[in-house]
Amino acid sequence: MSRQQDDDDFDLDENSVDDLEGYSDGLSRADDDDADDDGAPGQRAAELVLLHDAAHVWHPYTQHHHAPLPVPIVRAKGAWLYDTDGRAILDAISSWWVTTHGHCHDDIIDAITDQAKRLDQVIFAGFTHEPAAALAAELVQRLPRGLSKIFFSDDGSTAVEVAIKLSLQSFSNRGTPRRLIAALDNAYHGDTFGAMAASGRGVFTQMYEPLLFEVARLPDPSVGDTIAALDALIAARGSELAAVIVEPLVLGASGMRVWDEQVLRDIRDRTTAAGVHLIADEVLTGFGRTGPLFACERAEVRPDLLCMSKGLTGGVLPLGATAATEDIFDAFRSEDRRKTFFHGHSYTANPIACAAALASLQLFDDDCEDDRIRIEVAHARHLEALRGTPGVRAVRQIGTIAAVELEAPAGYLSDIGRELAAFSLQEGVLLRPLGNVAYCLPPYCITDIELDRVYDVISRFLGGARAVAIPTGGPVDD
Repeated sequence: MSRQQDDDDFDLDENSVDDLEGYSDGLSRADDDDADDDGAPGQRAAELVLLHDAAHVWHPYTQHHHAPLPVPIVRAKGAWLYDTDGRAILDAISSWWVTTHGHCHDDIIDAITDQAKRLDQVIFAGFTHEPAAALAAELVQRLPRGLSKIFFSDDGSTAVEVAIKLSLQSFSNRGTPRRLIAALDNAYHGDTFGAMAASGRGVFTQMYEPLLFEVARLPDPSVGDTIAALDALIAARGSELAAVIVEPLVLGASGMRVWDEQVLRDIRDRTTAAGVHLIADEVLTGFGRTGPLFACERAEVRPDLLCMSKGLTGGVLPLGATAATEDIFDAFRSEDRRKTFFHGHSYTANPIACAAALASLQLFDDDCEDDRIRIEVAHARHLEALRGTPGVRAVRQIGTIAAVELEAPAGYLSDIGRELAAFSLQEGVLLRPLGNVAYCLPPYCITDIELDRVYDVISRFLGGARAVAIPTGGPVDD
């Protein structure tokens, strides 16, 4: 943690948790005397947030030994976040790729409020409710034809876990067990154990490698011959292979690596011929990020299982879903109760989250499509201007996802990503580079002027501008 001291000489590094207890006496979140005119907490309340955070909170993907203090955010609207000082920060990454229509969209917030007054939560085993049933029906109407069953979970990683387990158990239930999963090099599917096993090996997974199940690796389609490797795998071990899992058309966490639609079609052809399931992890790519609502639509491909989360609720509440074919569902229909899918989550199909998802889906209209096209055009214009610029190794784009690969040591731990994150935050823009790959993946409400601001920050960084000092707080990868 960087050393921070307030006006009262309270040292965030030197004081203990016991000291925090005394310091916080008399401070209240609801203290009207300690609030700004816009309702945001005043300085003292903001300090209290940071003190409690420093004492008790463990943040994701954060090396707390030297990470700067986090930025306390008090409200958000549209493409903007606002901190405790009232400073506006442009959210150029949709707050970890989840916010589709913009923060605090009135239609989604109204749906949440209405649902919370009627039904907040109910066990989803043996019970159902209108938001979940309506959401399942709406998703089936919008998904590639043939994906007719929806299993709800909590997030993207659990949606992937569900898909892998459904594939494996469906073969076992039919008396033809297959235990092998194939996945792409440089893939990322989540941080739970099954999702980690399917992900590419690297800093995220290496600690747990001895505990992860075997996965057959296929070359990253953006750099290698995936189809030749898949043909060889099917020839050698086709009777063992249950499923191939892919992030369709873009490998996200490894640097927004875009790959060809024809390769996806060829994977589908091979897996169909071999009786192997195709799992599409559309946690990132779903809900319009690549152009159509789902990336598989670009290649006119229907997977056997499709994983969703992130933008499913418009980015407002956590919810995951796995869509399956009727054939996979039928493998679990049996008088033998041991063939049940023994998987569930306490908050499966939470009614409030389902209501948010329904409201979000209704916003995918012609206006939303126009906004996505506008963003695509703006990305293309800015990326073309950056192509060949000193310090830029490559640029790439698919739909509303744009990436700039910087001339620097590659990899998630590349220091240049921390430098750009600190500089962009100082300039009022939230970027969180994936190592040496800076990307812009904005909410669809972002304006062209706001996008100009994002690219201006990147251009000035490439021109040599740097943060004056690492600020108090910052979205940097450690």
